[in-house]
Amino acid sequence: MGRLDQSERQALIRRSFLFKDVPQPILERLAGLSVTKHLDRRETLFNRGDEGDALYAVVEGLVRIWVGSDSGKELTLTIQEPGDVFGEIALLDGLPRTANATAQEATVLLVIQRSAFLQVLENEPTLARHIIELLCERMRLKTDLLSDFAFADLPVRLARKLGDLVMAHGEIDGNEARLGKRFSQTELAQMLGVSREAINKQLAVWSHKGIVSTEEGGLTVLDLATLRAHAAVDRIDPV
Repeated sequence: MGRLDQSERQALIRRSFLFKDVPQPILERLAGLSVTKHLDRRETLFNRGDEGDALYAVVEGLVRIWVGSDSGKELTLTIQEPGDVFGEIALLDGLPRTANATAQEATVLLVIQRSAFLQVLENEPTLARHIIELLCERMRLKTDLLSDFAFADLPVRLARKLGDLVMAHGEIDGNEARLGKRFSQTELAQMLGVSREAINKQLAVWSHKGIVSTEEGGLTVLDLATLRAHAAVDRIDPV
């Protein structure tokens, strides 16, 4: 893929909740402003501190959004998948990027530059309202994630993360699921902000109990019901 005609660009933009239900003329203007960008596996899209000058939508591939510490530790904030849109904060305020973005595999992006996007935004109240609703939704999600870090222990957080990965990438067969894309223990640790050793220890416990299997370098959930039970603890509902 990569060479998108206008209808395909509109379809991709329409799939994103950022542009859900926007009038067709706005959709056409946004599609007309967009360009495509190709990234190789492990190629950097932008670094923390770079100018926030564009909005991105994933056409194909995966983009890892992450931050690092001075000591070299890394924390994965999110994995952007096909249909996801990201970069909205820097797009709106023009301030430097607050995280790094790296392609996890060969990736194609649809790109809308900030200067062009703001011209549409300033003249389209409907689009501005959608942006506001998106930011509110993101704030609620962040509140939910913070409650996980504050009150949930590692087994709960890991069970939730594996559940999310299974839904996004897994092949589910009854009470079992195998991840179609392999995520290393280091990547899981980065997603949760813990050490690889902690992830290894927890997976070993679950493997002994028959909940997961880590054979052949992959990860298979052998007992989805039990994994979901580990994830089913009270959350704090955002208000």
